[in-house]
Order: sequence, then C-alpha cells, then structure tokens
Amino acid sequence: MARPRVPLLSRERISATALALIDRDGLGELSMRKLAAELGVQAASLYGHFPTKDDLLDDIAHTIMSRVDASAFEHETWRTALVSWARSFRAALAQHPNFVPYLAISGPGRRDEALRAANAVHGGLVRAGWPPRQATMIGAAARYLVLGSTVGSFARGFVDDVQVYRDRYPHLDQAHLLRDKAAEIDSDSFELALEAFLDGLETKFDRRSPATGNGTNEP
Repeated sequence: MARPRVPLLSRERISATALALIDRDGLGELSMRKLAAELGVQAASLYGHFPTKDDLLDDIAHTIMSRVDASAFEHETWRTALVSWARSFRAALAQHPNFVPYLAISGPGRRDEALRAANAVHGGLVRAGWPPRQATMIGAAARYLVLGSTVGSFARGFVDDVQVYRDRYPHLDQAHLLRDKAAEIDSDSFELALEAFLDGLETKFDRRSPATGNGTNEP
C-alpha cells in the first residue's frame, strides 16, 4: 500500500486538535491518550512530535501568544500602547478561556513570543520615562488584569431564573438578565478596569520630578 502523500500527524495538527479538545472539555481533561483517540492514532505516535504533555501545552501557549500585538510601543505613547497591547492580549486569551489557567501559572518561561512581548512592553515604558522597577510592575499588573478578565465570566455565573434572587437578594433583582449580555458586560468591565488603572498610572506619571524624571520618593 502506498504511503499517504500528506502525513497523518504533524505538530500543527496535534497542537490544534489539543486546543480544540481543551476548548470543548477543559484543560484538566486533556491527556495524550484522549488526544490520540481524537486524532485516530495510538498515543505512542504523539511522542515523536511532543515528548511530554508539557511540551505540547507549551507549544499551544506559543501559538496563542503569537497573536498578541505589542508593536504599538514602537510608535505610540505609553498609555495608547498599553491599551493596544492589553486589548490584543485579552482578545487572544478570550478565544480560549479554558487554557488561561495554564498561562496564568506558567508565566512567559522561555517562550519567544511571550518574552518578545514582555521586552516590548518593558522597553516602551522605560523609554517613555518610567523607572525600570515601575515598568516591571506595570507590565505585571496589566497582565494580571488581562488574565483575570479572561479566566472566567462574571455575568455567565448567574442563572436566568429571577426567583433565585428576588426574595433573598433584593439588590440583585436584575441578575437574571446578565447571562444574555455576558459578552458585553465582560468586555465593558474590562475596559472600565483598564481605564481606571491607566488613569491612576497617568496621575502617578505626571507627579514625577521634572529634574529626575522620577517621583521624589520613587525607586
């Protein structure tokens, strides 16, 4: 029998199928055995492409982080660039909320795409006049904001039965309406938090000493 012209397995196909499985069933449900069954092969066939499950998860993380655009730091003000990067970051993660916990606990590690974004954010903030230590904390705080906004939906946590809330929780008498507007509420809540975060940073930035470029007591 002639060999198929297109290989049955590739890193791209394995990774894409694993992410689809995570999207459908959750991160905890991914196993090499279940993934192999999804692909119609034996589990041993996967290890030539990904020696461990962690290698596979890291490849998925690389793919997702490659969609995050931090290029605005090259030509925009620090605030505009932070907004652009944070929105791009959130958009990439919001497509795969079940994978967010892995990104949250693993950090950038040695992944080129994540480190490239971190380098652009930090470099852009420092060039704008932020002290390196504060630039680090701003990048970290923005990351926490993005991750927190994508790891789960606040609005989807409510049920659409008004009786659940009406009698015992009178201030939540409209909570049963939230699920239908979850995407809008989640997006607007992120924008509100991002704006408040940046307003606070801008106030801090404007208080810097003109002579040093830093706040009088800032490290």
